[in-house]
Amino acid sequence: MTSNTLTLQLLSETFAIHSLAPESTIPPEAFSAPIYFIAKTYDEVSLVLPQSITLDSEDVEKDWRALEVVGPLGFSLTGILSRISSILAAEKISIFAISTFDTDYILVKDNLINKAIDALGHNNYSIIRD
Repeated sequence: MTSNTLTLQLLSETFAIHSLAPESTIPPEAFSAPIYFIAKTYDEVSLVLPQSITLDSEDVEKDWRALEVVGPLGFSLTGILSRISSILAAEKISIFAISTFDTDYILVKDNLINKAIDALGHNNYSIIRD
């Protein structure tokens, strides 16, 4: 798979990124979401959920859209996130990246998603819109 054949799918949801204290219990609402991401470090818990789900969190960053790299992607593939993030960085577009066993998700603020899609399209990425 080369960058010329990569396809990204724009998910229909708008996401919120929540920050919780490291000793926090994951709110049960998270587990009922149709899609969610949870990360825990020594310093924090991060939850990425559809924005329609309201949580009482220490901090929240709203209005993120997600581009899914259509996979599955093998672990031997290299440079996928690096290339995408470099293209978007050249356009001054910040990202929040999430990797799963099968693929990668690139979150971009909603007000910049069309600019991100245009930049990726000009660099031979195919974008599927829900």
